[in-house]
Amino acid sequence: MDKLDLQNYAIRTDLAMEARELAEQPGSPIPGITSETLEDDGIIVTRLQVLNEDGARAIGKMPGNYITLEVPGLRTQDTVLQDRVATRFTAEFDAFLQQIGVDKMSKVLIVGLGNWNVTPDALGPLVVENVMITRHFFELMPEQVAPGYRPVSAVAPGVLGITGIESSEIVEGIVQHTKPDVIIAIDALASKALERVNTTIQIADTGIHPGSGIGNKRRGITKEIMGVPVIAIGVPTVVYASTIVGNAMEMLMHHMEAQSGNNNQIFGMMSQISEEERLGLVREVLQPLGHDLLVTPKEVDDFIEDMANIIASGLNAALHEAVDSTNVAAYTH
Repeated sequence: MDKLDLQNYAIRTDLAMEARELAEQPGSPIPGITSETLEDDGIIVTRLQVLNEDGARAIGKMPGNYITLEVPGLRTQDTVLQDRVATRFTAEFDAFLQQIGVDKMSKVLIVGLGNWNVTPDALGPLVVENVMITRHFFELMPEQVAPGYRPVSAVAPGVLGITGIESSEIVEGIVQHTKPDVIIAIDALASKALERVNTTIQIADTGIHPGSGIGNKRRGITKEIMGVPVIAIGVPTVVYASTIVGNAMEMLMHHMEAQSGNNNQIFGMMSQISEEERLGLVREVLQPLGHDLLVTPKEVDDFIEDMANIIASGLNAALHEAVDSTNVAAYTH
């Protein structure tokens, strides 16, 4: 069978691990990509490295380090599990800071990207509301700051449609004035898998690139632009309608094969092509009609609050030694 040309309908995902899954052939590792996965009582941690340009081209992600925490159980809104995830996030993020050379007194600027008026895109602003801000104490009364804290500032710059200014331009002006040593940017993402929506956290040292987040399709927030390292934290809060249709077809094919042992008569060519090609075909049908919508679960209000609290709690503990990493949820407000 000739390979279908679906380049214009490539599958959209902001998660590096999903991009690797789409690009990787069974039994054939991708050159320039290393990955390890471990599971800790319901928390699946994947550490992926894009080592060079060959790896970057293969999966469509920038060279760098990516850590993904998958926790399917977060959909149950189990508060004990949420605390465990925040504690694990703290450990992973703290190790990430050390890996890129950020010391314990480096000045941090937290940037909450997104539109606070649109719930699936409000992750960044919600995190900013709950992180522990200390820079003003260091500026105004440094002698009264207890040991174990560092200067942390935060901003939610809004989106172009609200401010008329690119988020990147606002952040660049703040960086020039306050001179942080590192930027932590939080953004909402898109996934190719329904089960990863609102249950997954990605950490990357590649910054925010144009098109990498919902509503952020222009100028990026990167080390090259800002002059300081940029760590990106993202949570997939939406999927495309084409993804839902493609996943439903995949499950239906597996079901029919389990029932009859052969689904070729029913699905024909669709059962013989790859997942990427199948999803690409669905997008080819839906996009011209304007039906490839961004979709989010109806419980997104609760999920987005939970994920924002987990990330804010983890950041508070990772950035401030004085915060107890075993009880990080107590430090959000």
